[in-house]
Amino acid sequence: RKLLEPPYIDSIEWSKWHVFWVDERVVPKDHDDSNYKLAFDLFLSQVSSSHCNFLTFNVVALHLERMNATFGREVIAKSEASGFPKFDLQLLGMGPDGHVASLFPGHPLCKESKKWVTHILDSPKPPPERITFTFPVINSSANIALVVCGGGKADVVQRALGNSGKNEEPLPCQLVSPEGELKWFLDKAAASKL
Repeated sequence: RKLLEPPYIDSIEWSKWHVFWVDERVVPKDHDDSNYKLAFDLFLSQVSSSHCNFLTFNVVALHLERMNATFGREVIAKSEASGFPKFDLQLLGMGPDGHVASLFPGHPLCKESKKWVTHILDSPKPPPERITFTFPVINSSANIALVVCGGGKADVVQRALGNSGKNEEPLPCQLVSPEGELKWFLDKAAASKL
């Protein structure tokens, strides 16, 4: 939200921004569970849509043609290493079980290696239907900011970043490995067990 305050709001070239959703819940765009609604209400509504380009997931068709057309126009580069879209920055959150995007611990989608975008019909966290980027797209990014807030996530943060010494299957948050930089942003509560 700081970007919406002076001097940033007037100094940013919003027309160069292309905003995509890493994942979305299959609910109407005006539903309280919609990632689009949250981002629109808190951020995008204050940046004129004529100045900032944002593409939403259409919960029926995914808008793959539109995404392919965007990538075809070189708006978003492709990774030389993987051939997947290479976003400048992906902003991810982490759930209390260590999930990122709609990629949940132990779910087969964590191993998807060919698709850019896929869907999940059995999310362990409601609502059950979601659309998500896959790890190949997430990990082709130039930069990832992984933001974690709240004491209810402290154990998972400790497991992910601490020296737990356990031989457990990696959590989805531990599978985040961009081509560029990964920065974790934790509040005091989330970092309390480090």
